[in-house]
Amino acid sequence: MFKRLYMLIKIGRKLATSGVTNSIYKIYNPPIIIKIFFNILALGKKNNFNSNLDSGGKQLCKALQEMGTTFIKLGQFLATRPDIIGENLANDLEKLQDKLPPFSSEKAKNILKEELGNDNYNKIENFSSPIAAASIAQVHFADIIENNKKKTVAIKILRPEIEKIFNEELDALMLLAYFVETVVKKTKRLKLVETVFLLKEITNIEMDLRFEAAAANELYENTKNDIGFKVPKIYWNFTCKKILCLDKIEGISIRQIQDLERKNIDLQKLSKNIIQHFLKQAIRDGFFHADMHQGNLFVNEMGDIVPVDFGIMGRLDKNNRKYLAEILYGFIVRDYKKVADVHFVAGLVPKNASKDDFAQALRSIGEPIFGQSVKNISGSKLLSQLFEITEKFNMQTQTQLLLLQKTMVVVEGVARKINPNTNIWEVSRPILENWLKEIKDPIHKISETVTQSSEVFKKLPNFPEFIEKANDAITLIAEGKLNITNRNPDAFREEKIKLKLFRNNLVGLFLVLVIFILIVFK
Repeated sequence: MFKRLYMLIKIGRKLATSGVTNSIYKIYNPPIIIKIFFNILALGKKNNFNSNLDSGGKQLCKALQEMGTTFIKLGQFLATRPDIIGENLANDLEKLQDKLPPFSSEKAKNILKEELGNDNYNKIENFSSPIAAASIAQVHFADIIENNKKKTVAIKILRPEIEKIFNEELDALMLLAYFVETVVKKTKRLKLVETVFLLKEITNIEMDLRFEAAAANELYENTKNDIGFKVPKIYWNFTCKKILCLDKIEGISIRQIQDLERKNIDLQKLSKNIIQHFLKQAIRDGFFHADMHQGNLFVNEMGDIVPVDFGIMGRLDKNNRKYLAEILYGFIVRDYKKVADVHFVAGLVPKNASKDDFAQALRSIGEPIFGQSVKNISGSKLLSQLFEITEKFNMQTQTQLLLLQKTMVVVEGVARKINPNTNIWEVSRPILENWLKEIKDPIHKISETVTQSSEVFKKLPNFPEFIEKANDAITLIAEGKLNITNRNPDAFREEKIKLKLFRNNLVGLFLVLVIFILIVFK
């Protein structure tokens, strides 16, 4: 834990001299004790704060970028949490560039040999210099021998020591968050420790490239029969925790509009496809690429959309998918009472709320959107306003729906850059209609009932044991020994206990030091 304190002092000094703290002071006014702490840490070192940049958010992006992996990831994560940092700063942090200088090809080859073994390493030929380098990994092109055939692939390799560096720095930031929460009681509502802990968990999963490979493979299986959308194939013999191997993309970046036109790609069709394929993934499959910005999308010779970078994926359960499809379609046909009904039937709005008032609130966001020109109509804007309205009716929005709404913003932006006159509603309508017809089809309902029934029958032999456990649980609840609202994972609870013990030890050490000084210098 004292190693964590040492790391915290190093990071605190870095934060104080990089311009990060000055950028934050420009946006927020923290308590004087926080300012004093960072001023002490900055003593004797030049501050890199750039006062010429016009906003605190832009300055913060630049400072985080210069501080490296952990802080780039922290900035990207906070961009998804406007509830903590506010909408304006979240929007600025979305522009944070995930780019760092590459590490050497020799180091990359050593990692390949160590992780894949000599046999598979010897099947890799024409290994290129780095073609892209981000905070966690970099990408090379190469040829591999698979089933006696040569394949040209892209190989993503984790940075050396990245897990160790990242976890040490985040552990120190968690300690800083704990001190801030302890000293400034108002910050407890922001759940700073929990936020850093969640970032640590998410990024540790991202640093295991087998998870990204599995996500790409699942998306590939879901969409392999979809015309116009091609997910690169994963090569599992050349994939492990630190290495991801997949087809090299032969295509043009979707941002290069003029190059697409020269290749006679139908831009109107391409714009339509990007929205429809995203909706198919979200509503039909419940599993979608949640990072579909221009840098992650390519177009091949056939005009197919080819996505890359599967580190951020979204997942929706069947109820959320149905809810999403019903409300979007309800807005398209301007049936606000139907949309209100869906919310109440699904239990998304408290029963004591007025259905008529809720329908009126829905109309207040639907009608202004439909009154705009085609190029200003936005499904993501609609969802954003819907979540604001439902919050007033005490509906708790799920994180995955917020992730979906953020992805919709990006997807619609990409589609409109390709074709500014894309009509979001006309493009979305057939996908929503087809899926709603499918789930309401009698054969589909019978099939679903049979599946659910078979699951129930499978569990029937365990029914007496289940009843006995349920009775024990009810007894514990009645005696006040079981708190059913406590859902904190064990790991997070253990982390909080460690931080508390360390704080107590630190206070104890300080008191011993004070007593020692008083005795020696009395």
